Amino acid sequence: MKWILILRALLAALAIAGSTVSVAADVEVAVHDLNAQPLMDAVVFAEPVDVAAAPPSHATTHALIDQVNKEFVPLVTIVRVGTEVSFPNSDNIRHSIYSFSAAKPFTTKLYSGKQAPPVIFDKAGVVVLGCNIHDMMAAWVVVVDTPYFAKTSASGTAALKGLAPGDYHVSVWYPGPTVAPAVSDLHVGAEGDAHLEFKVDGAASSLPALRARAAQTKP
Repeated sequence: MKWILILRALLAALAIAGSTVSVAADVEVAVHDLNAQPLMDAVVFAEPVDVAAAPPSHATTHALIDQVNKEFVPLVTIVRVGTEVSFPNSDNIRHSIYSFSAAKPFTTKLYSGKQAPPVIFDKAGVVVLGCNIHDMMAAWVVVVDTPYFAKTSASGTAALKGLAPGDYHVSVWYPGPTVAPAVSDLHVGAEGDAHLEFKVDGAASSLPALRARAAQTKP
């Protein structure tokens, strides 16, 4: 009789646990300009309203931004707070990388190859990169304090994976004179996957011109 009672207790516990299991959702975000054209390389990230709901990062804590034909590659990078970024120089000339941005001011010595020490991005915000030797070079690092982030593809879409049920602020940032991102509220419920659309004024962005120049100089 005792083992029957134990078995019933175990079954009841499993039933309760099963009823509280949360299914993670994927959120597709579409970003277009004011003319309904897709925007590539827009940064998308979701921040839980309850900050304690954000799980610890198990993703890579290292990223790489190369320098090829006097261009940064990639032009836009998104990382989580605490990520170490390396800046190898694949050109046959020397570069000196700098940022005056409040989120991460730094300057590397003039170097070639892989001589520059990596930089740890330890504060959330937008970091604009430049080269002290080549004024035409520019790139952006967006540092976020959330594990849910992505960049849009050429189709203007990005997928935020594995969001637990709850409330989120979903932000979209695109390089331009306005540093503040566009923000929309999202509730992830039992229905699972969701879709959001943003319209962003990308007319003043220098990103398309940089991308076109990089394509022209590509060997």
